Amino acid sequence: MAVALEDLKFTLQEVLDTFKSCLSEHKEVFLEHYVAGWRGLVRFMNCLGSVFSFISKDAVNKIQILVNHLNGENGAHYVTIQSMVKYELDSQLVDLTKRGSFPESGCRTLLRLHRALRWLELFLERLQTSTEDSNTSVMCTEAYNESLAQHHTWIIRKAAGTAFWALPGRATFFDVMNVGSPEQVMAVLGDTLPLISEVYQVTEDLYAQNNILELP
Repeated sequence: MAVALEDLKFTLQEVLDTFKSCLSEHKEVFLEHYVAGWRGLVRFMNCLGSVFSFISKDAVNKIQILVNHLNGENGAHYVTIQSMVKYELDSQLVDLTKRGSFPESGCRTLLRLHRALRWLELFLERLQTSTEDSNTSVMCTEAYNESLAQHHTWIIRKAAGTAFWALPGRATFFDVMNVGSPEQVMAVLGDTLPLISEVYQVTEDLYAQNNILELP
């Protein structure tokens, strides 16, 4: 019997391997690998219970929209994030000032994942430099306030703050990452975070150059 991808045990190594594949030699971001990296991050969040469900459920929805673009009749334009942005802007397939005709444009959809990636990057950075007595709830809240919070309504921010206080301890996070001892977790995080950071920054710069960082 085939095993669903979601049922396989998560390991941080798969996220590392996927983000290694994200960037071309010319620093273009392959959308297929970006989506695959996000699938791994969703599985990581889901391994921690329902605490992150308000983000992971939205991420799953956004992932599917991007997969639909990749597999659609115009899929050739969605091979990289760069080609997607050029195609959608040139073809006027993006709602630039208010939500309307293209709520599922690739540019808008990826922007939401991009913002969430920054939060996860900041949180994982804190985990990597944490000590045994570090509070995961505080670290997660700080990372959220520096990133996603500014794009969420007050109600969502309130719910997020409450949810984060239910986070398990640092040891549970390390167990879920499934790469061995705390020292091995730190090592894999040390390899993974620069890759996530570079993919994030390349995307951030691309969106800034095209004035689409604040798509409605």
